Amino acid sequence: MTGDVLLAVRDLTVAFGAPEHAAVTGVSLDVRPGEIVGVVGESGSGKTVLCRTVLGLLPAPGRAVRGDVRFRGRSLLGDPRALAAARGSGIGYVPQNSVAALNPVRPVRAHLVETLRAHGTRTRRAAAAEAAALLETVGLDPAVGAAYPHELSGGMRQRVLIALALAPRPAVLLADEPTSALDVVAQLRILDLLAAVSRERGTAVVVVSHDIGAIRHLCHRVVVLYAGGVVEAGPAPAVLGEPAHPYTRGLLAALPRADPGSPGRLAAIPGTAPAPSHRPTGCAFRDRCPVATPRCATEPPARQAGPGHVFSCHLVTQEVAG
Repeated sequence: MTGDVLLAVRDLTVAFGAPEHAAVTGVSLDVRPGEIVGVVGESGSGKTVLCRTVLGLLPAPGRAVRGDVRFRGRSLLGDPRALAAARGSGIGYVPQNSVAALNPVRPVRAHLVETLRAHGTRTRRAAAAEAAALLETVGLDPAVGAAYPHELSGGMRQRVLIALALAPRPAVLLADEPTSALDVVAQLRILDLLAAVSRERGTAVVVVSHDIGAIRHLCHRVVVLYAGGVVEAGPAPAVLGEPAHPYTRGLLAALPRADPGSPGRLAAIPGTAPAPSHRPTGCAFRDRCPVATPRCATEPPARQAGPGHVFSCHLVTQEVAG
């Protein structure tokens, strides 16, 4: 977890429509070699928009209206050549929907061979051998290469997507909701696989999830998004062990617990996150916050920092000052 920043997102704002409504607002994060960064938040918090913007995959009319995305110091926004060079061999991508991501009329091996040859493997025979090795790397029998996507379980398809993303040996792997729609056992296996990839290959991994429990299991650093903006970020032990923002506290309180002494009903954050077109003034979380003050309705909270721990809340600022 040392070395220069591989992927840097700086003050990124992404908007849709006319008039423009921001789905991501002023997001910044760094990803360094070998580290695992979790990006967590409810559905609609801007996680997938952030991923797709980094890779230049955001569909129209979405567009970055401010900020920058840099890979190894080179800006990717507005530079098709830099983006093409970074995709695959620089930044790999594991999309959410394994069914939609795989061609239903081609076997798994064909997907892998095509990807490997597109990224420099010279012969089909060499690509087939590499494909078998990749399947073993992600915990699948090489014989799975002859199967079609519909013949695999959800967890197996997810492993195939990870193998495809790893084929060009990327420096950074973006995994967008890699455990969604999987049972608990399959989720843990996928998370363990991502950890092994980072440990054994030195690959930096960015895991996007609405499941803060999964993030806690895996990540070195955590970025919490709400309504398109960063409300808290820092080392995982600080953010998840001593959360500063009421939203992060709410997410952690809502985790199911096996403790017999825990309350029978799960805690919940009341209400829903605001749509980009109806974002409130001041703090975006104020309508759902149990400790909101009149100041929260009029004044956006300034971002305050502890030792590597960043948060954005008037209440926390007062606690620190006091």
